[in-house]
Amino acid sequence: MDRQTFRYVICGGGNTVLSILIFFISYNFILHKAVLHLGIIAFKPHVAAFFISFIITFPIGFLLSRYIVWPHSNIRGRIQLFRYFLLVMVCIFLNYFFLRLFVEQLHIYPTISQIFTTVIVVTFSYATQKHFTFKVKQA
Repeated sequence: MDRQTFRYVICGGGNTVLSILIFFISYNFILHKAVLHLGIIAFKPHVAAFFISFIITFPIGFLLSRYIVWPHSNIRGRIQLFRYFLLVMVCIFLNYFFLRLFVEQLHIYPTISQIFTTVIVVTFSYATQKHFTFKVKQA
């Protein structure tokens, strides 16, 4: 395993473990497995727990990726941030889709579903970050 992949595994793995931990705490202890009502909209507890986790881990993930995992990328920071944002939007869609599929259609426990979903999304994210978001432009 090369150094860059190792850093991705460590940083991404740490951020992923943090995400799952926040998801678990949010789902079980903050939301108490209940629907979150926000005025005119309501979120199922597993979806709300995902969003709580995301709000915390998004900035951590970008900073770790930019400064530790992909420090040799010569793409401007604002372009990286924009690309990272696009990637994250796709990952949110994938996370939402797979989480709903696993929980609501396949009836898998939400925390286990989040773990399965994370494996799928992380694989996609690694390839996209390496070849798009933080790539090294040829001179």
